[in-house]
Amino acid sequence: MTTATAMPGNTAATFLVHYFGGGLDGDDRFVVERYKALASGDIRPVRDGAENAKRGRKRRRIVVSREEAEAMRPDRTEIIVCTGLRTRGGRQAWGSLAAGILCNRRQRG
Repeated sequence: MTTATAMPGNTAATFLVHYFGGGLDGDDRFVVERYKALASGDIRPVRDGAENAKRGRKRRRIVVSREEAEAMRPDRTEIIVCTGLRTRGGRQAWGSLAAGILCNRRQRG
């Protein structure tokens, strides 16, 4: 049995939350950015369906309410960043694999 399957709570609902600035308390509307963590350690932005098909055009911002920002849950390899429009505070939600919560790490030496 591997360490990842032996740990309790090893589900897609396991994630790490980091609050920055004033957290979600200072604003009513938040801009949402989604990223995907790759196995190589790179973090890449996720292309939304709202993005225009033509190249060179900007992506539209996704703006959600506080209740929707609190209810967002990341996938295992996903990172969701919600930044307030007025106070620039917010939260980051890191999936279990993106945050390295369930990684089997061995120290050399």
